[in-house]
Amino acid sequence: MATQARSKLTDKLALFLPGIFLLGFNIGTGSVTTMAKAGATYGMTLLWTVLISCVATYMMIVTYGKYTLVTGETALQAFRKHIHPAVGIFFILALTAGVSGSVMGVMGIVADISYEWSKTFIEGGIKPIFWAAFFISLVYFIFWNGRTQVFERALAVIVAIMAACFLLNFFILMPPPVDILKGLIPSVPDVPETNGQGPLLLIASMVGTTLFSGLFIIRTTLVKEAGWTLGDEVKQRRDALFAAVMMFVISAAIMAAAAGTLYTEDIGLDRPAQMITLLEPLAGPLAASIFAVGIIAAGVSSQFPNVLMLPWLLCDYSNSDRDMTLPKYRIMVFFISLLGLVVPLFEARPLFVMIASQAFNVVLLPLTVACILYLGNKQNLMGEHRHGLGANIALVAIFLFSLVTSFMGFQGLLGILEGLV
Repeated sequence: MATQARSKLTDKLALFLPGIFLLGFNIGTGSVTTMAKAGATYGMTLLWTVLISCVATYMMIVTYGKYTLVTGETALQAFRKHIHPAVGIFFILALTAGVSGSVMGVMGIVADISYEWSKTFIEGGIKPIFWAAFFISLVYFIFWNGRTQVFERALAVIVAIMAACFLLNFFILMPPPVDILKGLIPSVPDVPETNGQGPLLLIASMVGTTLFSGLFIIRTTLVKEAGWTLGDEVKQRRDALFAAVMMFVISAAIMAAAAGTLYTEDIGLDRPAQMITLLEPLAGPLAASIFAVGIIAAGVSSQFPNVLMLPWLLCDYSNSDRDMTLPKYRIMVFFISLLGLVVPLFEARPLFVMIASQAFNVVLLPLTVACILYLGNKQNLMGEHRHGLGANIALVAIFLFSLVTSFMGFQGLLGILEGLV
């Protein structure tokens, strides 16, 4: 009886594993930092940005997934065959640049958070370099097995820990419910931009951390590897809805935790590690520890897809078996993982790499939307499953939205660069 119950639970969990993988990929330290910054600086005012981004993310996940259900092709295979090989190569280069900066930034933030948190139970704390080495080794150890199912199940555990921590913190630190509801009404705080630092850049960052092009490219790989066909379209939509809803819930919980404490006290937030030192006197050591564990889980969960991005993209582009036990892929992932030591080892911020990766992302999202608009309307590829009027209207709206937010982000980056000169 117990075996049958476990088997049923495993089968139900398997239905959502691709969505959990996307959730772990999407909610990383970048998302946590951005949402916490928004909550600490503007309260719940920008919650509408998260809602719109998650709705658009759901639409993009479903649309890209449906393309693979109909054609059996992943996104990069489609770009190479039906648009131009250069488009596929551009996506590989741009996404690799982005995740390289992310690997450095994620592990730097996780190590910094862990260091600050460790001070609460060890005098002087454990140095960031040791934390970074530990988490890099953990991710690489799990990767060594080489099977997607292992990554997905490991992510399911880590994502569950992350979600539980942020939701628990939400109930401990939440602002008044009326503020949360008001945040769903679109508005932009009337605050001047200073050296690119202002609500417009923050809105662009919030959109960028949610509507991430790599998410939709990888989605097609997961759908193909799961063996889903058109008969699984309902399953695909349900899985995408689960991922999008959880993205919104977790992002809103992070924003609310910062809004209910730092914004109320008019403290603000400059770096993630401040959340630990600032939360403890405001909300107590328990809330600070829960938030620390949530951020660490978020960082580790996003590190899995980050280090796997390049080998997976190469396999997709060449239409070869995704065997991560091959020596060339293990070496590739090893060196990408080592980038996580850059920040704690040299006590530096990878500023220029991060700026370069963001510059790529400025043009990447509109191009990602444009590609699926083109492919999804090709009669010889999609047949009777071509985009309908509703899907095309939604995709055009997302395309225009991405252009606006990309312009905001570009203007913000120029402001930051001007401030550095």
